[in-house]
Amino acid sequence: MTKLLAQARYIVGALALAFIVAVAAPAAAQQATSVNPTASAVKEEQLLQQLQQVQGRISIPDAQASTLIQPAGQNWRQFHQVTLPWIGAIAILGMIVLLLVFYLSRGMVKIESGRSGRTVVRFNSFERFVHWVTATCFIILGITGLNITFGKQLLLPLIGPEAFTAWSLWGKYAHNYLSFPFAIGVVLIFLIWIAGNIPNRTDINWIRRGGGLFGKDHPPAYRFNAGQKMIYWIVIIGGTAVSVTGYMLMFPFYGTTMAGMQLAQVVHGIVALLFVAAMLAHIYIGTMGMEGAFEAMGTGTVDENWAKQHHPLWLEEEKGKAPSGATPRATPAE
Repeated sequence: MTKLLAQARYIVGALALAFIVAVAAPAAAQQATSVNPTASAVKEEQLLQQLQQVQGRISIPDAQASTLIQPAGQNWRQFHQVTLPWIGAIAILGMIVLLLVFYLSRGMVKIESGRSGRTVVRFNSFERFVHWVTATCFIILGITGLNITFGKQLLLPLIGPEAFTAWSLWGKYAHNYLSFPFAIGVVLIFLIWIAGNIPNRTDINWIRRGGGLFGKDHPPAYRFNAGQKMIYWIVIIGGTAVSVTGYMLMFPFYGTTMAGMQLAQVVHGIVALLFVAAMLAHIYIGTMGMEGAFEAMGTGTVDENWAKQHHPLWLEEEKGKAPSGATPRATPAE
């Protein structure tokens, strides 16, 4: 009897030991490869490595809003705070320096034959209205957008927290609401001037000869030369890109994921900064860079000698539309 009890105790002990080993083995394996997010000593790096994101509990239907931290978000934060400002500084300051050097070395491109005293209609009132509405919206959008990237570093120390907060708040409203007339303007610009901005062989010759920006050479061009066509397509492509990505940011998570939102912010920031840099060149040429150029969008007319120097092929076309011997839609300059 004693022998049987000893054997029974041995069997029970062996079974208990096997049960403990069987239960402990999966637990040990799980401890090596997983992390308990509720543990008091858990580290953020362990959670990100195991879960790829840190989520909380929410009561709203959008499950994406529960994501608190994710590695892609940290990468985007590094891009937004470091990489994007560097891209903007290089593009915008680089363009300003380039234009300054060009102006000091070349100066204003003059009308070589002087003013003729006769003007030719270049843009009608509707074209000028669309241009100036779009341009005004772009300038305000550019200033308020630059505030997002550079405001905390450059403006906040100068005007203080209260003024900077008020400025940023109103800037946000302006940025959001003026995006609508800007987008409409981009569409109208595309429709109004698409016919004159299709590249052709004349543009190749214009580019090969430097567009008349160097020396006394002035390659012939139709209504829009190759440089103006570049600006046109920058406005259309860049304006479309910033508009689409901007509306994705204004109305988040409509048909996109968290990764899509981050991509939209990256595209919006880079394209907008390059857009601003390109428009600085456009503004320079249209104002202090070329004599008589601003009048095209200012009054809608240009001097006939200006047209003959920069757009002779267009002037010939306009003369061909006019009665024999008459200057197309020309009026004496006042």
